[in-house]
Amino acid sequence: MKHLMKTTVAALALTLGAQAAQAEGELVLYHWFEYMPQELLDKFTAETGIKVTMDTFDSNEAMLASLKAGALGTYDLAVPGDYMVKIMAGEGMLDEIKDGELANKGNIQPQWLDVAFDPGRMHSIPYQWGSTSFSVNRDVFAGEINSTDILFNPPAELQGRINVLDSQGEMMAMASLHMGIPQCSTDRDQLKALNAMLQNAKSHWASFNSDTAKEVLVSGDAAAGMIYNGFSAKARDEGANVEYAYPTQGYIAWMDNVVLLKDAPNRDSALAFMDFLLEPENAAILTNWTQYSAGIDGVAPLLDEALRTLPEANPPASAGPAAFIEVCDEATQAVYDKIWTGLKK
Repeated sequence: MKHLMKTTVAALALTLGAQAAQAEGELVLYHWFEYMPQELLDKFTAETGIKVTMDTFDSNEAMLASLKAGALGTYDLAVPGDYMVKIMAGEGMLDEIKDGELANKGNIQPQWLDVAFDPGRMHSIPYQWGSTSFSVNRDVFAGEINSTDILFNPPAELQGRINVLDSQGEMMAMASLHMGIPQCSTDRDQLKALNAMLQNAKSHWASFNSDTAKEVLVSGDAAAGMIYNGFSAKARDEGANVEYAYPTQGYIAWMDNVVLLKDAPNRDSALAFMDFLLEPENAAILTNWTQYSAGIDGVAPLLDEALRTLPEANPPASAGPAAFIEVCDEATQAVYDKIWTGLKK
């Protein structure tokens, strides 16, 4: 994910930046930070002549808020997580990909073709998938790390030195796994206990930050932190003595997806880019760079050998179940929103 255009910048600024690229032979992409190699964009432009303009966000919720605030209609494609695809489709923010519009749709692996968040892939294609958990600096803490206690009831060595993601969906899902309760619980006692647990755990956290989740581990500013598995691998590559945890209580599974936005100003360019990403060679370039996983057939033989045995991508037998973030009904979500707002104060 990338050097970030901060999400606190007004949506109007994003809109004005994107309007410059609303022309034939151009593409306007709304994407996560540090999540797209320039090599791949250059390759797409060289092959098609289509110039890409890209703005960035640091959470699914920030992306949704920006589009709702006026940016919808200025971007062609966005890259939301699995649960956010379902939300966006439900709010009428996505265009439908018609039969035959993607020549390479058949390259999508069967398990990622008819997914619950976008049945039949009517609005999206797979981008990358992986997990969200946390990593620990082994120079600071040598004990057992495969427990969500690291985040919510940390040992003394880590207290006050933990970064958590500024992402409501991931934080609430991880907290629910820790508590052993449903993600969209409506039980009053469970919700009170969840809120109390989070408020207590907050006293041990140094920061809420998504865009520098890797950097604070590399610099040593944080001794532990929530992080995506590919980012943790990159932190190790950059010299941090960190280990990625697969808690026995479970961890978060996710799939990011490229969606065709409603009123895309460069719809043909958007479809061309989606088809480009569905080619195994291009999906492999992306996967080797991100160190996550692709949902595309034919990619495995093209991957770097180190990626096949990457510890961050291979959960141990002791790992708890992988859980996708769930979409709550409106009334339940309002309660979780209130808990999150109180946590951020």
